[in-house]
Amino acid sequence: MGVLNVTPDSFSDGGRFADHGAAVDHAHRLVDEGAAVIDVGGESTRPGAPEVPVDEELARVLPVVEKLARTLPVPVSIDTSKPEVIRAAADAGAGLVNDVYALRRPGALEAAAASGLPVCLMHMQGAPRTMQASPEYADVVSEVEEFLHARMRACEAAGIDHERIVLDPGFGFGKTDAHNLALLRGLPRLAAVGPPLLVGLSRKSMIGRLTGRPVEQRLAGSLALALAAVAGGARIVRAHDVAETVDALRLWSVVYDPAAAGQGEER
Repeated sequence: MGVLNVTPDSFSDGGRFADHGAAVDHAHRLVDEGAAVIDVGGESTRPGAPEVPVDEELARVLPVVEKLARTLPVPVSIDTSKPEVIRAAADAGAGLVNDVYALRRPGALEAAAASGLPVCLMHMQGAPRTMQASPEYADVVSEVEEFLHARMRACEAAGIDHERIVLDPGFGFGKTDAHNLALLRGLPRLAAVGPPLLVGLSRKSMIGRLTGRPVEQRLAGSLALALAAVAGGARIVRAHDVAETVDALRLWSVVYDPAAAGQGEER
């Protein structure tokens, strides 16, 4: 899943793709590099980020979603928690709803169910503005597992088929580095919940704290965590550096998947 932030303030690439033309060009570049989904977001969810008004978020994402839905050979995901944006993006051709609030905001679950689109439900303790203030868990893996189970059941009760649900443990969303590492080790348990797991570890601040690298130097750390996540059962990797991540995952598959290894020898 290639990341496309059409915001002025995202933590890793804020402002680079706020222009609609630049955003569309970058999305096509990410697909050329191997992205299977493009995730369009118009509101930063970095720690401390302010909320964006609905009209402003719509103005940022809708022209991009409409253009990409017509011109890309892969699905376009809308990264939002607002029911108004969910409905408008679905009408514009979006193929997935990716919500950091797991459709808990008023009207979001109903809007997602009415859209008929697959949904990605993410765990987050708190809200972006306050989530990193003092996150606490008795057992982070158990609590995230319980939350994802509950949101999955809520979606199914609202009419969203089990086969259209993706789960995200929410690395860095209301979690310390210790919590994030515990979740990485506990991914096999979360994968056993059933739906495919999506992970977003690319360029996260945890990598900076553990390596001392600024955001523009976190590629190696991002790849290491992506491979660790896939080894733990993740099936979708959300990444800024698509070409490098695709190469790493292809080689990982060649090593650990006999069928992939055979294909590699034939080539």
